[in-house]
Parts: sequence; structure tokens; C-alpha cells
Amino acid sequence: MNLIDIHKLMTCLGLLLFLNIFFVFKSAAQFKNIKIAESRGTLGPCEPSIAIDPLNNNRIVAGSVLDRVHYSKDGGKTWENSVLKSDYGVWGDPCIVADRLGNFYYFHLSNPDQSGWSSEKLLDRMVCQRSADGGKTWNNGSYTGLNHPKDQDKEWAAVNHINNHLYLTWTQFDLYNSTAPGDSSNILFSKSTDLGETWSDPIRINQIAGNCLDDDFAVEGAVPAVGPNGQIYVAWSLGNNIYFDVSKDDGKTWLTQDKLIAQQKAGWNINIPGIGRANGMPVTKSDISQGRFSGRVYVNYADQEENAGNTDIFLVWSDDEGSTWADPVKVNDDKTERHQFFSWMDVDPVTGYVYIVFYDRRNFEDKQTEVYLAVSKDGGQTFENIKISEKPFTPRTDVFFGDYNNISVYNGRVRPIWTQMEGKILSIWTAIIDFE
Repeated sequence: MNLIDIHKLMTCLGLLLFLNIFFVFKSAAQFKNIKIAESRGTLGPCEPSIAIDPLNNNRIVAGSVLDRVHYSKDGGKTWENSVLKSDYGVWGDPCIVADRLGNFYYFHLSNPDQSGWSSEKLLDRMVCQRSADGGKTWNNGSYTGLNHPKDQDKEWAAVNHINNHLYLTWTQFDLYNSTAPGDSSNILFSKSTDLGETWSDPIRINQIAGNCLDDDFAVEGAVPAVGPNGQIYVAWSLGNNIYFDVSKDDGKTWLTQDKLIAQQKAGWNINIPGIGRANGMPVTKSDISQGRFSGRVYVNYADQEENAGNTDIFLVWSDDEGSTWADPVKVNDDKTERHQFFSWMDVDPVTGYVYIVFYDRRNFEDKQTEVYLAVSKDGGQTFENIKISEKPFTPRTDVFFGDYNNISVYNGRVRPIWTQMEGKILSIWTAIIDFE
């Protein structure tokens, strides 16, 4: 072998070594994981929500079931924890958002008698509490949707970046888990124009009602989003369909007919081994950046094969305020017939990039679970999948694992939040992800 042949061989070997290192690095967790809180027991912390202060990206606030507050002053590297209190009670479904003035809002279900499921007043309203100091202290709160004995459930909020108005959507059950033919579930909307001090009377925005069973044929998953000109978008699941609505006048009027935008062949209530309850409810976001896809509306959801053997994450989008929609794009890029589930999405308001966090079992044949982040820089047409959890975990059906995870993004600072389990110890985590 002459020197030229040796040089070619060494070049090929070097390239193979580089590719091997690249793919090993790509498949391994690339970002430092931070444990925010943990607890032994059957309830919490789980269902985490997180928000980044747009004025100071080092201030981050999170919430988790049932009544926990977590706040960081250093971009999520270290955290302090406290318990949220209100005269209206705190009963889970935490939703954290930040406004353009640096205020944080913690939305949750009510427990006014402080006696949980034994009280007839449980879930009688939606509660909003505000913090002006980065999550350290909170006011007693305000409420909307008080309509006892109807039950108010599964709320989510959004902030209008133009006028700082707060928008809240949720599901109202005439009577939770009722089988009576006359009882139904509907999507309600309310807004606040004064930093959450007072709220408008709720209005129903859906035309097709659901039933009152906590299953596919209840209307669930209403997550509002705000467009670049203040449009309010929201999608929800019902049966095997995902419906969409829009308001262009600050929530005063909505479409006169629910718009079908995607099909969910398994419905929103899906079966994941090891998870006592799982859902594929939609998440709605809009691109308010100055980027190439400004104004695009996105809806992210999970769906499952009929045999429940494979679950995938999907995305649909619209470029005309929801009038027409692109075909669904599969977000997870694996070639397996395994489960990806519990997805949540955010769109960077500065860059317009789309980020979706989800649980993933592509690397295992059992219930071991990892956390992946999917990133799209081309308006959701293609995604890069990155494993962000440092080690797998195995959930158990005898410990409530929650109904969702969350993610917050601002100008390349990405903070996903998720639940893990070791034995019977539940914990919530984030990853330090800062893209240039």
C-alpha cells in the first residue's frame, strides 16, 4: 500500500469516526437536566406548567399539582419552592403565563371549602392569581366562571402581546361524569383587561356540545393562542375530530360554526402502557414573530393506531387565520411502532421557530420512557428530534402521572418541563437549552 492509499484509508477512517461520534452525541442527552421538585406519594408534583418572563429571561416560574409554585432567578439553574394559597382554594390543573409587563399568572381549579372531592363546591370556578415579583409572592386571586353546581375544568390561558389582555378557555360540565341525556360539556371563554383583577362574563364558543363523561366525547383541550394582530385562536377535541374557532374582535364574537381541522382516529383519550390516564388533546399556538411564517397558526396533538400499539405526534397549520389547513405532519422522526405521547408546543415569539416536547419510547421495547424535543425552523414542515432527558424512567399506573407537560420559549431560550418517576417518587424537571 502506497502513501496515497494510506492517506485515503486514514481519511475514510477519520470520517467514520467523526460520524460515529456525531450520531452517538445526537442520540444522547445534550442538555443539562435540572430537578425542580420531588415528592413521594400518589399525587404530585405533576402536570407542570412553566413560563419565561419576556422582560427578564432569567426569571422563570412554574407550577405543579396540586398547589405548588417553583421559581428561578437564574434561568432555571436553581429553584425555590412554595405552596400557593387562596381563599378560593387551589386544586390542580396549573397554568402559568407571563405578560408583557413581567407579571406572572397562575390559573388553577377551585376548592373553596378546602375539603377536596367531599365538597359539592369543588370545581365551582376558575381562579387566577398574580405575582409581580417573579413568583415569590401571589395575590389572593380573582375568578371567573362561577356557575354552581356546574363543574369548571381543564383551563388554559394566553396573553395578548399588544394590549396585555388575558384570555382564558376551559370546559364546563353540567355535572362531571353525569350520564343524563340532558347534561353536556362546552367550551367557555372569558377575558381580563386589568391584569387579572376582574373578568368578563363567560361565553360559550362551541356549537357542538360534548357529553359529561371524562372521555373522548366530552369537549376538552381548549388552549387559546394570540395572533400577530391580536386574533384569538383555540382548538379542542371532540370524538374523533379536532375543532377550531377564532375571534378577531378581542373575544366579542366567534365563528358561527365549529371548524373541523383534523381527525383524531383514536380520540383524545388514548391508552399508554404504564400511564393510568393519557390524552392527545390539542395545543394551539401562533407565530407572532417578524419571521418568514409570521401569522401561521399551529395545532399540535397526538393520535394512536386503532390497536393502541403505536402513538405519534402531529402538527397541522393554517396561513389564513384558520380558514384552510395543511395536511398533518408527523413530528417524531422515528421509524418504530412505539409510543410518543404527552406533547406540548411553543412558538418562539422572536424567531418563529416551533418547539414541541414529548415523551418517547422509540429506544425501548418496554415501558421505559425518555423526553424528546422536536425543533422546526421551516414553519413546521420538517422537524429535528433531540433527546433531552439524561436517563429513562418507568411510570406506574398506581401513581397519578398527570395529564400534560409544558414548554416555554423566548428568543432561543427553551425551557421544557416534564414529570419523571423513580419507584413511587414523582419529580418535575427542566433542561437548560439556550440556542443562539
